[in-house]
Amino acid sequence: MAIRITRRDLLNGMAIGAGGVLLPAHGVERGMSLYTPASPVVPSNYYPPTLTGMRGSHVGSFEVAHALAWQGQKPASYKSLEEHYDLVVVGAGMSGLAAAWYYLKKAGPEARVLVLDNHDDFGGHAKRNEFNHKGRMLLSLGGAQNLDSPSNYGDVAGSLLIDIGIDEATIAQMAADTPDDCVLGGKLNGDVGLTVPDGDDHLTIGGHWFKFFHGRGDYEAAVRELPLPEDQQDKLLAFFGGEKDFLDDLSLVNKWDYVNNTSYNQFLFDRVGLSRETIPILNAHLLILNGPSGWNHTVLEAIMAGSPGLRAMGWLADFVDSVAAMLIDDLAGDIRMFPDGNASVARLLVQKMIPDVAPGMKGVEDVAITRFDYGALDLTDQAVRIRLNSTAVGVKEVGDKVQVDYVQHGKPCRVTASRCVLACYNNLIPHLCPEMSDAQKEGLGYGERMPFVYANVLLENGEAFSELGVSITQCPYDPFQWVSAAPTMTTGGYEPPRGPEDPMVVFMMASPTPADGTKGTTRDLLRMGRHKIYASTFDDYEQQIREQLQRMLGRHGFDHERDIKAITVNRIPHGYAYWYQGLDDPEWEEGQAPHEIGRQQFGRISIANTDSEVTPLMNAAFDAAYRAVEEQIS
Repeated sequence: MAIRITRRDLLNGMAIGAGGVLLPAHGVERGMSLYTPASPVVPSNYYPPTLTGMRGSHVGSFEVAHALAWQGQKPASYKSLEEHYDLVVVGAGMSGLAAAWYYLKKAGPEARVLVLDNHDDFGGHAKRNEFNHKGRMLLSLGGAQNLDSPSNYGDVAGSLLIDIGIDEATIAQMAADTPDDCVLGGKLNGDVGLTVPDGDDHLTIGGHWFKFFHGRGDYEAAVRELPLPEDQQDKLLAFFGGEKDFLDDLSLVNKWDYVNNTSYNQFLFDRVGLSRETIPILNAHLLILNGPSGWNHTVLEAIMAGSPGLRAMGWLADFVDSVAAMLIDDLAGDIRMFPDGNASVARLLVQKMIPDVAPGMKGVEDVAITRFDYGALDLTDQAVRIRLNSTAVGVKEVGDKVQVDYVQHGKPCRVTASRCVLACYNNLIPHLCPEMSDAQKEGLGYGERMPFVYANVLLENGEAFSELGVSITQCPYDPFQWVSAAPTMTTGGYEPPRGPEDPMVVFMMASPTPADGTKGTTRDLLRMGRHKIYASTFDDYEQQIREQLQRMLGRHGFDHERDIKAITVNRIPHGYAYWYQGLDDPEWEEGQAPHEIGRQQFGRISIANTDSEVTPLMNAAFDAAYRAVEEQIS
């Protein structure tokens, strides 16, 4: 039951992470109070989006869950809050927020819903990163970023977008609000660079490498600029240009078998003749898009994800180009984003359910620049309450109720509900609900989420970055494989930098999954990547960021000690949902795949997350939430 990667998936997946000279973690903005276990009341100036340093899986968000999952430890007793809800949702990411929304629409405005989340902000992977410098707000994203037109999402997910103000006209306006060079925002005709080591510095070769990879544009000149041996340049040119069929010794049937059972990188090594030192150039795209490298994609999976190769296997080479080349020319514009990614989608949804968080907000037109009142998230007299810094440790039926135990700021608490939706990480659910069957636990524990690290770096100005000549570049030999200017669209009322002289934010993406041919299944390597994230400190990431940017920008006058003003590192160890891999996973009978067994209703408890759909896209989160609510209400 392998999951086919479509062209639309490629667009959405592009979302869809040390010494005396280093900055401190910059944990708070000037004058801001921390919301800590010692001060459980939300201060009036508490605003998580402006926190810097280590974000995503931040200190305080994972320790309780790890103690439960790794050591089986949880509190022996809980304080009953004497709070009963119609629905408790565990997880305030996209699935959890959508579950609360769908439930209110079904049950009516008198329903009472509590949403718990272990982080200090809502939105899950859709994290807003906000800087304020020299009187200007600068936005970027800390995770999920792209959205599609409602009509492309289906009735369930599409209707939610329309409910919060994102209709077809909005998507069209977002296109108009996005500069032509903003590749992150779906303008795929903007230049895409390639940055490679060149002596002590890095060389950025401009143009459009998404096109060059597929034999379009002046790819020959670009390849000749690469600091590679001439024979490797020759092989890249032959591969990109489709000059030969690298599988010409195989019949059509055997070709099909080969591309479905051989790794993409093995194909590059054995058939194309690329060295292990050259192969990473073609892996940066796969690492950021999907998590693992070409060693863990079949040839066909890699091609369907936009990698070159179709023209180099003798298949319709005279009539069609690759999926990615068609995408660049014909389908650019199908995706859009807010300047803080899908955080604005989460904010629109939260404000619809809890208007007092931003009573003056108009909607899409000013969501990006509106400051939310986090003190209004968890007030008594409202239909939906969002309780942050609250890690669930037990969910079970007791009579005609569901008992939900959680820990907030070190204090064990208990509430009850008529129903519960678990919109959290699949692998945690068996520890929350130990009474469920072994088969369901096994199904829930099968997949491994794709770990990622997304960093945002505030610079004094954008002058050195502008000298690269591209808005985004791939860095296949560096810790962060993609480096880009932060989103520059004006959607949501945002005013991006006006020119290179203004402060800017550099957005950096990294996949920590081993990409060097380390043996093991994709799930094995994803676990290694997650462990690497947890073993890396903020100082480790800061050192990597400073070194990488200095090598990239130093030749253009950049000085990291002078020019870097703040760093936010969003580590996402439990990142995007696992999708079944052709090299590792069997074809299951309908209804027997692990995610289908794992997501089965458990009495008054239902499961809603992208894990349950084996699809790491926002519409899958919405679809899962709707299914879970339907299970509980029907």
